[in-house]
Formats: sequence, structure tokens, C-alpha cells
Amino acid sequence: MENQVTKTPSPWLSAIPLAVLALLLCIVIRCFGGGAIDGGSQIALLSAASVCAMIAIGVYRCRWEVLEESVIDNIRASASAIIILLLIGAIAGTWMVGGVVPTMICYGLRVLHPSFFLVATSLICAGVSLMTGSSWTTIATIGVALMGIGRAMGFPEGWIAGAIISGAYFGDKLSLLSDTTVLASSTVGVGIFDHIRYMLLTTVPSMAVALAVFTVAGFSLDHLDGAHALRYAEALEATFRITPWLLLVPLATGFLIARKLPALVTLFAAVVFACIAMLLVQPRLVAEVAGVARLDFLSGFKGVLMTCFGPTALETGNPQLDELVATRGMAGMLNTVWLILCAMCFGGVMTGSGMLRSLTGIFLRFVRRPFPAVASTVGAGIFFNLCTADQYISIILSGRLFRDLYAQRGLEARLLSRSVEDSATVCSVLVPWNSCGMTQATVLGVSTFVYFPYCIFNLVSPLMSLLVAAAGWRIYRKR
Repeated sequence: MENQVTKTPSPWLSAIPLAVLALLLCIVIRCFGGGAIDGGSQIALLSAASVCAMIAIGVYRCRWEVLEESVIDNIRASASAIIILLLIGAIAGTWMVGGVVPTMICYGLRVLHPSFFLVATSLICAGVSLMTGSSWTTIATIGVALMGIGRAMGFPEGWIAGAIISGAYFGDKLSLLSDTTVLASSTVGVGIFDHIRYMLLTTVPSMAVALAVFTVAGFSLDHLDGAHALRYAEALEATFRITPWLLLVPLATGFLIARKLPALVTLFAAVVFACIAMLLVQPRLVAEVAGVARLDFLSGFKGVLMTCFGPTALETGNPQLDELVATRGMAGMLNTVWLILCAMCFGGVMTGSGMLRSLTGIFLRFVRRPFPAVASTVGAGIFFNLCTADQYISIILSGRLFRDLYAQRGLEARLLSRSVEDSATVCSVLVPWNSCGMTQATVLGVSTFVYFPYCIFNLVSPLMSLLVAAAGWRIYRKR
């Protein structure tokens, strides 16, 4: 294929699509608030992509076929994430109507003390994510249950989501099973164990800060007393059949994850497990969803499918609990899927036009000493998350961009892999139009802008990376 453009795009012109996107998103959010994901953000992304395409074709004579191929490559790379997102929607519906999530909520309300809820939530998610290697799966399963417990206890949903995400991303970063950890280390040629050990220097202090904040917040924030929480548990027990046997569903799912089965296989199996549990343990609720008085084969089949793909609303006698146990299924994920596709279009046009490469060239000028190198890498990781809307693309681009330069400057490759993780991996969930940010906001039912200030670990990690680099702690030059 011919060169993408006849000459390298100017950084100033390359910044115009980003400026247009930022302006349009500000206006959309001002107009629609939390409903921005329903269409306004998608139009903003496509509009910015069209501005980029017009500049590339009109000014730099870039061929349309090149831009189109780049967009197709981006969408192809996001295909598995879209299917995972749909399966997570099915899990949300089946685990709720099947009584799996209500069972975990009931036990959690009876065991967890409200004052320690936030810090316990973060630690629980960290442990599960460390064992499973997947922040997405952790948030979609145990995270959803903890979200329900926190809401029932009266905590602000931003704080709950922040604690869940902080713990899940901490465990994801340090897990041998994590795809992002393997990707970051392999992209720059660092052994996985060396990479994880070196990450401890920034990751553990960042998590310590997060746990301290969540501990203080747990004692400072207003929340319901234990008696009130127990009333919620009793209302759930009156609606669902609560039994410890239902915990076999998340345990079986965790076993499949530990066996390193592909995420799509594991999540599909989790839906199947929940459907079986639903029919065996909650036949009355399946009949209610299907709109029949008595369950038979056809109505059971209908109720199970409706729980997987559509919204469900169960009557508990408590308006707050009714909202808690309501689900949206796969259909509730479609706005997010639409947003991911539009974001991939924008990232593809920026990459295919060469404008992304032109903008990243700015970072390369500062790679001289350890601190500027780390600062440039962290800045590039965040920048790529904003431009490409995907953490995997951000990790790969950041690693490849700086790999040779770190070697030329005598800097260790593990410093690069750690800096990439401290920025591209953990900050992806903070970007509203990034695949991670869109997914977690949809799964938890909390806008990115609401949970952003409370993702303490994710906010502190890039700053800790800069602090450690400035102090020169355990940063060595190759001889």
C-alpha cells in the first residue's frame, strides 16, 4: 500500500480533531449530563473523526482507502471486547434474577460493617482480581454485588465504584494471569516476573494511599446503621430464595478463570451456570419475568432468554431495592457498544492519517534522563487512551514508541514497562469514551464523571510513577 500521506502532518493541525472532540464532548455533557452516552457522545466522536479525515485528505492528500483500512483494523481489534460486554450484560441479568448477586448482597450486609465497607470492598476486589487476572470480570461479578451492598448501606455510588475499580485494577496489574500485564512486559521485552517485581515499587504505595483514603472516608461519610442494612437483607430474602448453594456459580466461574480459559468461554459458562441456577432455585421469578402464572418448558425458555437479553424489573416492596435488582441485560449494553464503535472510528482515522504519530513525536523530544523519560511515557500512555479509546492499543503504542529510545539512552526496559502500566493500563478506566471507561460505567451503573474523583489508586499511580522517578529510587542505567 502507498504511503498514508505525502508529508508528515503538522502537530498543530493534528491537534485540531482532538480540540474539536474535547469541545463537542463538553457541550454534549452540558446538554445531556449522564445521558450523553445515549447518542450525543457518539455523534461527537464521529464529528471529530470527520474533521480529521477532511484535514488528512484535503491538506495532506491521504487516500481514503488508507483511513478506511485503519478504522476497520481498530474495529476488528475491539470485536472481542464488544462480545465480552454483551456477555457481561447477560451475566448481570442472570446472576440477579437467579439470586446469585442477591445472595452475596445478603451475606455482605450481615457480615461487613458499614464503617469498613469501602476499604474492605477495595481489598476484596484486589484479591479476586489478583487471582483471576481480570479487572473486567472482577467488576462485572463481585463488583456488581458490592455495588448493591454499598447502595443498600447508603454510601454515595461514586465512592463505591471508586473502591471497586481501585482494587480491581491493583490486582489486575500484579497478576500473572492479567493480559495487560503480559502485554506490557512482552511489548518491551521484559520478563513477566521482573516486570511485576519492579511494579511493586509504585503499585504498593499507590494502593496504600487508596486504602488510607477509603478507610478515612468509611468513618467520615454518612451511611445507614446496621439495623437498616439488615432490613434490606430481609426484604431480599422475602423476594429471592437465598441459599449458599448459589455461591457455587461464582466459585465455578472463578475455577474456570484460574484454569486460564479464554474470557469469552468463561463468561458464557458463567451465564449458563446462572441460567441453570435460576430455573432450579428461582422458578417463581422466572415465571414473573416471562409473564405467566405457572412455569412450563416454553415459558421457562422465554423467561431465561428475556433475562439474558432484556430489562427485568422485580417487585420487592421497597422502591430502593426495586431499583437495585432491576437489570438491563444485553440490550442495556448496546449504547456502550455503539460508543465503542464510534471511538474506534476516531482512533482509526487519527492513526491512519499519521496525525497520531505526529502528535506523539512531541513526547520523544524529552527522552533524555530518567525523570523526563518516565514523564513522557506516562504522558504518552494517558494521551493514547484519550486518542485511541482502547487500553490495549495504548499499551502497544507506548511500548513500541519508547522501546528503542530507552535502549539508546541506557535506561532499563523494565522502567518503560512499569511506566506504561502506571499510565496506559490504570488510566484507561478514567476516560469516558475509552472502552474501559465505557464498560465499567455501564456495568456498575455509575457515570465515569461520577466515579472519576474516587478512583484513588488509578489517580495516584501515574503520580507515584513520576515521584519515584524524580527520587531516582531503584532506577539504574544499563552499562
